[in-house]
Amino acid sequence: MKKPTGVSEVVLAPGQVSFAARPTRLRTLLGSCVAFTFWHPQRRIGGMCHFMLPARSRRDLALDGRYADEAVELLLGHARAHGTTPQDYQVKLFGGGEMFPEQRRSLPAQDVASLNIRAALELAEHHRLHLAAQDMGSTGYRTILFDLWNGNVWVRHQPMGTLDRHA
Repeated sequence: MKKPTGVSEVVLAPGQVSFAARPTRLRTLLGSCVAFTFWHPQRRIGGMCHFMLPARSRRDLALDGRYADEAVELLLGHARAHGTTPQDYQVKLFGGGEMFPEQRRSLPAQDVASLNIRAALELAEHHRLHLAAQDMGSTGYRTILFDLWNGNVWVRHQPMGTLDRHA
């Protein structure tokens, strides 16, 4: 499907959640963070979150997209606000790349990437979400492009220690 005219592009920073009901391209850059993409194939609507940490110990009144559990709650809220159920969405997971693999042995409790991956998979199971695809783990960063008009997600993974010839 060709790119529709008038497509808006949204770049998500860490901690942001975006949901759109019109042709939109969502974009983000992930290291140890993880992104969920939600796409409703019949309605051609959806969203993405970019979370940094699995959860926080203290909950404030407002949900905070920096944390996996709260970012997913925000996406689920958007889905319900559009008259859909979360189980109607194709869900994809990306990210969780180790950014400092040389420190893994000396600081195992600081392995944020693995903690984020585990949190994402547990949340998907807990909410009975249909996982259509995932690309998580390894090292390095991922550039994510998500086209809401057709549900395609494009991923460019740059592992640590390799040169990016397209930069």
